Amino acid sequence: MNPSPTDQEWIETNGLGAFAMGTVSGERTRRYHGLLMTDRQQRRSILVNGFEAWAQSSTATYPLSTQIYDGGTVFPNSQEHLVGFNHYPWPRWQFEFPDGTKIRQEIISPRGHDATILRWTLEAGDPVTLHVRPLLSCRDYHSLHHVNNGFDFAATELAAGTDGLIAIGWRPYHDMPRVVATVQGTYTHQPTWYHNFYYHAEQSRGLDFLEDLASPGEFHFSVSQKSATLAFSADEPLNHFNDVLENETSRRKALSPLKLAASQYIVCRDGRDTIIAGYPWFTDWGRDTFISLRGLCLASGEMEIAKKILLAWSETVSEGMLPNRFPDGDHSPEYNSVDASLWFVIAVYEFLSLSSQQPGLVSPTDATTLLSATSEILNGYRRGTRHAIHMDVDGLIAAGEPGVQLTWMDAKVGDWVVTPRIGKPVEIQALWLNCLWLAGKRKKKWGEVFDGVLPTFRKKFWNEQAGALHDIIDVDHAVGKVDSSFRPNQLLAVGGLPCVLIDGRRARSIVDQAEQKLWTPLGLRTLSPDDPHYRGEYRGGVYERDGAYHQGTAWPWLLGPFVDAWIRVRGNSPDAILEANQRFWAPIERHLAAYGLGHVTEVASGNAPHAPGGCPFQAWSLSEYIRVCKPTVTGRA
Repeated sequence: MNPSPTDQEWIETNGLGAFAMGTVSGERTRRYHGLLMTDRQQRRSILVNGFEAWAQSSTATYPLSTQIYDGGTVFPNSQEHLVGFNHYPWPRWQFEFPDGTKIRQEIISPRGHDATILRWTLEAGDPVTLHVRPLLSCRDYHSLHHVNNGFDFAATELAAGTDGLIAIGWRPYHDMPRVVATVQGTYTHQPTWYHNFYYHAEQSRGLDFLEDLASPGEFHFSVSQKSATLAFSADEPLNHFNDVLENETSRRKALSPLKLAASQYIVCRDGRDTIIAGYPWFTDWGRDTFISLRGLCLASGEMEIAKKILLAWSETVSEGMLPNRFPDGDHSPEYNSVDASLWFVIAVYEFLSLSSQQPGLVSPTDATTLLSATSEILNGYRRGTRHAIHMDVDGLIAAGEPGVQLTWMDAKVGDWVVTPRIGKPVEIQALWLNCLWLAGKRKKKWGEVFDGVLPTFRKKFWNEQAGALHDIIDVDHAVGKVDSSFRPNQLLAVGGLPCVLIDGRRARSIVDQAEQKLWTPLGLRTLSPDDPHYRGEYRGGVYERDGAYHQGTAWPWLLGPFVDAWIRVRGNSPDAILEANQRFWAPIERHLAAYGLGHVTEVASGNAPHAPGGCPFQAWSLSEYIRVCKPTVTGRA
């Protein structure tokens, strides 16, 4: 599939949890597309959604923006003049007009600032006057905005701090940050509403898809070979944006495209170092953070960042569990994941192992904090904690109760838990045994538990008839009841984790069947197509999409454990590594330049042509590519 400019999306993140996002075409196709966002007190708000811009010469007027309205009407349409686009080191558009005028347009979100900088440069032709109208909503990023009498259009001129600059501020709603525009030019206050912007991606997801935006006025400034800049910021003017741009340019020049993409998920959110699970709608999730940390930080050499993230999360251990997520708004963390805590333990031990090569990185206090958190988790699981999570008499971990989704296959629509997986899921045992094995290297008691549980795991989960592992045993806590659905979860017993639990003939059988039944160019299917419950298309409304989410939809992050296992059963030979890269990672490398530019999508349909879906920018999808494929992520490659 060859994506159109409307399907290709770019993203700019500010390292504080917020982002700017849009399409190459310039059309906003999602409610999440916007220029200026804040993320404060676990609440993301879109302040500036977009802009109308046009260049005026002595003889003609040309559009530099594209809008699409209800019914599919496109006006203006800058795509007619778009001759080039590049997303690295930030989004850059090249426009060429009939009279030979050439203009470069750039959008930059500098790290550490609630700001977005727009820059225009005349590359050919006579100087032009640029006119820009900001389009505002100042709303929660999940919502949509409509005409209302409460929108305050009042403009305030602020101190810009530098000669020649003006700063105009608006505060449309009292409970939202002030929007500030800083520019070297003039401003005309002309309040107006723009009605019925059309977001076709929202319509395809079965959601509301029309929005009204407010424009308080218009900026006018000259564009010549010397760049002209307009900065949008929250609360205060971005007075020294040239210095900010210079620093941001230096930072990005030191990063390869892949390294820059990886860094966009690493944020300090409300003072807490963490990893955003995916853009645009995910925040920081425990499970995603610890899976992603292994590639985005450990495999990328970002050890100091990894330490900060692990220490921050270690403070959230409660009753032997880590939160699954921190909901938007001022809400308590949710402790409803059986695997997040186990992924944390594995990430900690891998971090400590690597940190031994960097003396001084981890202080005795840091090590004690991290190891204490892992001990609390292991002891909590051993004695039992929330949601019936406990070590059973056979040493395996049982978990689950009706109405709660605890594993990574966690889709839920209303009261319908699509894949409840109550009992003893296979990947939970793989994680548990790996935690015991790693902890056993430091404390003998955990090694003894591992030695006792491993034979039980191998005996109870092996399905000789299928030549694979059961997905769940003791289903619904009924001893002996099994679910033998062929899913990718069993791969974690062969690859993706430090300790291999199944090897030899059995491991080869699992991997070969996974390749035959589950592999697609964009990830592994979550259920074999020969299963009657298989759903091969990820599309439609919430019910349809969530019903397919883990019932056949393909997930790129699963390529990590799969490829790792595929190489292991072939003896970790150089030839196997080379073949795996050519067969399994080459499609992902092509995908990096296709949809979420520079990134890997969250999911794809299980059926060909495997259309991408979900978040176009997903942390663990990119992380597993980095961790297992080991492409160059350091330096300016």
